[in-house]
Amino acid sequence: MELLEKIKEITMFNIRVYGILINDKKQLLVSDEFIRGAYITKFPGGGLEFGEGTRDCLQREFMEEMNLKVKVTDHLYTTDFYQQSAFDPAHQIISIYYYAQAMEPITVPLRDETFDFDEQQLKVYSATGETETFRFIDWDKVSTASVTLPIDKHVVTLLKAIHT
Repeated sequence: MELLEKIKEITMFNIRVYGILINDKKQLLVSDEFIRGAYITKFPGGGLEFGEGTRDCLQREFMEEMNLKVKVTDHLYTTDFYQQSAFDPAHQIISIYYYAQAMEPITVPLRDETFDFDEQQLKVYSATGETETFRFIDWDKVSTASVTLPIDKHVVTLLKAIHT
């Protein structure tokens, strides 16, 4: 077994990196995903890969998910409470949140409704069992109910306190 695979097996921490992108219309970007049999609304981002820095991870995730170059700016929050992984009970989730700025126009389709997957996204689902789409939420409509994951809910509460 490869060393990296052995490291993955014994790692008890799942480190996630997410971007808070607020556009000039005071709207917050979220990702609607169907993953591992669940519908989840979360912030764009994903898992830190071995040998990667957190800011590099976030830039990679935006490029992979949205084909979007972003500038990662200020750190907002790192998880400071225990959160068990919903997908692997042996793992603890550590999430790191940064503000992100789009360095170019967003070209992926943006939706108005939750989980509004188009034909291409449904093809991806057929092939992989997972898919995602993106949308902006008007700032006055953003609440903890806007996102699914417990740490994201905490971050929404922080954001609303900072940006109100």
